[in-house]
Amino acid sequence: MDRFLNLLQTFALGKALPAIITTVVGILIVKLVMRVLQTALSKLDPAFTKLLLGVIRPVLYLLLCLIVVASLGIDVTSIVALASVLTLAISLSLQNALSNIFGGFTLLYTKPFVTGDFVEIAGQSGTVKEVGLAYTRLSTPDNKLTFIPNSAVVAAQIVNYSTIGTRRLSFEISVDYNAQPADVIAALVQAGKTPQTLADPAPSAALSGYGEGTALYTLFVWTGSEDYWTVNYAVNENIKAVFAEKGIAMSSKHLNVNVKQ
Repeated sequence: MDRFLNLLQTFALGKALPAIITTVVGILIVKLVMRVLQTALSKLDPAFTKLLLGVIRPVLYLLLCLIVVASLGIDVTSIVALASVLTLAISLSLQNALSNIFGGFTLLYTKPFVTGDFVEIAGQSGTVKEVGLAYTRLSTPDNKLTFIPNSAVVAAQIVNYSTIGTRRLSFEISVDYNAQPADVIAALVQAGKTPQTLADPAPSAALSGYGEGTALYTLFVWTGSEDYWTVNYAVNENIKAVFAEKGIAMSSKHLNVNVKQ
């Protein structure tokens, strides 16, 4: 029993204590390194910084674990070899997850959008909330949170409505043939003026074509990206009000039948 206690004491003093000290010092060093990296990367895109630190942190702790195990006198060569085999097996079984991770780095490097941009990805529209390790999060206009795999985002067509800062709205209006084009165009331009409408380019309208029993007009209005829907609703309301004021009748597809007696 005494011999066992002596061996235990020798192990504790010779290996366990250094391993504990190594662990404590190693954790402090990892935290210090992460803090330095966070400061150094603070000027980069926050999403990129978060993603990069999320990958570096577990790698540093894994290296610390190997150092601690080695300090206990355990041969880490076999552990590294086993870890390599396991890593290969895990990589094969998690191809989609790894593809999403690499997709995240691709998005953050190429920057087709940043957090806060309003985008359309493969037909899904929303405001970018975060580019994570595996998913890009979009907040849709109806307040739904959509998670799209990064690999799918990279492969999809992306439309960014926020990059330039302004957007154009177009309104297709059908008007009775009896209305004078100049009067209709003036009324549409008046309807296009809202508090959020840009003065340059100014609202413009034109006679764009002829339909089945109707004349087709198009109104173009420019506004800031953040005011797109506000202006869209306001102009639609203005068109009806201004047309009523000017006595201009809207029209729809119809068929004129003339009966000869």
